[in-house]
Amino acid sequence: MPDGRARLELGAIKGLLQAQRRRIRSYTRDHRPDLEAAPDAPSPAPVASPSVSPTGQQVLDALPVPALLLTPVLGDDGEIVDALCASHNTAAVAYVSERLPESALSRWWGTASLYARFPSLRRTPVAGMINRAYRERASQGPEAVEWVAGDAPGPVRLVAEVRVSPCGDQLLLDWQPGNLHRMATAAQRLVRTCWAEWNLGDDGVEPSLGFRQVLGLADDAPLPTLSDVADAVTADSLPGFYQMLYDVILRKRTADCTLRMPGRIDRITRLTAEPVRIAPGSLVWGVRAVLTDVTAEQRRRESARRAEREVLHQRRQARTIREVAEALREAVLPHFHDELAAYGLQATAVYRPDAREAGVGGDWYKARKLPDDRLLIALGDARGHGLSAVTLMAKLRYALAGLAYTEQPVEQLAYWLNETACADGIESTATAVIASYHPERHLLRWVCAGHPCPALVRDGRATSLPFPDGGPGLPLGVLPGTRYTAAETSLRIGDIVLMYSDGLTERRDSDPDLDTRRFVEAAESALRSSDPGADREGLHAYAENLVARLDGPHRADDATLLALRRVEPPGGPRRH
Repeated sequence: MPDGRARLELGAIKGLLQAQRRRIRSYTRDHRPDLEAAPDAPSPAPVASPSVSPTGQQVLDALPVPALLLTPVLGDDGEIVDALCASHNTAAVAYVSERLPESALSRWWGTASLYARFPSLRRTPVAGMINRAYRERASQGPEAVEWVAGDAPGPVRLVAEVRVSPCGDQLLLDWQPGNLHRMATAAQRLVRTCWAEWNLGDDGVEPSLGFRQVLGLADDAPLPTLSDVADAVTADSLPGFYQMLYDVILRKRTADCTLRMPGRIDRITRLTAEPVRIAPGSLVWGVRAVLTDVTAEQRRRESARRAEREVLHQRRQARTIREVAEALREAVLPHFHDELAAYGLQATAVYRPDAREAGVGGDWYKARKLPDDRLLIALGDARGHGLSAVTLMAKLRYALAGLAYTEQPVEQLAYWLNETACADGIESTATAVIASYHPERHLLRWVCAGHPCPALVRDGRATSLPFPDGGPGLPLGVLPGTRYTAAETSLRIGDIVLMYSDGLTERRDSDPDLDTRRFVEAAESALRSSDPGADREGLHAYAENLVARLDGPHRADDATLLALRRVEPPGGPRRH
């Protein structure tokens, strides 16, 4: 139940809305006498009908969207096997001229098979729409359709909302270029934004598609009036909501406020509104608003503030935890694009921070070109959590980057990196997989320093790569003078190598062998449900799917997955 102050604020909001409704009704009575016209007022004289009826082609050309008139071709079984383009309108000509500028327009017009012109249409909903429209004598669609026209200089992807309607013995196929409904829905979903217009005279609401979702309402929930919104928000939102309405309705200016909707997870919505006037300079008829769900943003800010206080306690030198976290993430979590493509590799990484440590931890990864045309690839996990782990992680990562320029094999790099960690004391321990890729031989040479063994995905199967002779080496920083042995793995086109930190698989009191088996099984399962495709985006989607299968509330550490895939470099195999 709201307290006394909240009840007063809620009453003020409803009083403001009711007063404006009375003003609108009074204005309507004073300025709209036509609403009370005498019942015996003479009817307007009918407009004379034109003496000449338009031709079918004229009607077709009058349509504002591209359209084709189709003649069905029936097979022996009475089913439609093809459709001939009997006619078209000027909008269709304009569409083809714009989307297929290199085509000879004569190819697309005249009586010819629709499917001969656009063979890919047979694999779209259009074929079924044509059959149903002819058989049921009822309009079909609009339905979103994508197809390809294989013209020079290359295939053109066409997207439209298509409708097929009976037209005598023929069929009318028209389309609205693009898919405005789907694009508007996707845009609102991606940015969690919607819009609405409230009519203050009758509480009517004209919302956009994502209105209910942004407010956290069920799809079939009644559309809320402004008064309903006031009833639904938390008490601390009411003063700002009232001030926003006061500014919009009485001061006739744009204003905004933040609304908190109570629930299992409080939803926070940013509302920016402007007045809708009956006439210039007159009173406000409605409130037009854009609403944005800022829940995730607000939660991130609150988490950053909590993390900032903790880091300031531990590290007085750091001004804010956000500055520290952003700088460290930028330094240790690079973003892969296409820089490895010239070497026949695709790379992508998925990183899941330990939320308890405000998004900073000891995991790191690296992939970069070396002067001798090899590639350095590494993934490591520094001991501990928080800033101490990040400090060690950054130190080892940059030390490895410098050591790699000596062009020494990975065994020597691991030896030197271990000496660096040992020199820092017993607290500076870490695990790592350090590898070099030789593109001319398609060979991956790698050493393991106490880290989970990489996995190989080949021909739909996932297996754990065998450790080098003698097993995995000791973690870095444990024992000076430790020597490491390298294993070699030849990569075929399409092979995917998966390197990961133990935060992705480790469970409390778990067995490392069981963790490895769990990872391999998840890698195969993710492969069956998420085809990695041929591009880097497909590889990243596969990696995200794999991490989602292993991640969960049991995780007590940050987790990282680095995926590498051998592909054919641009221009074919590299020559050396």
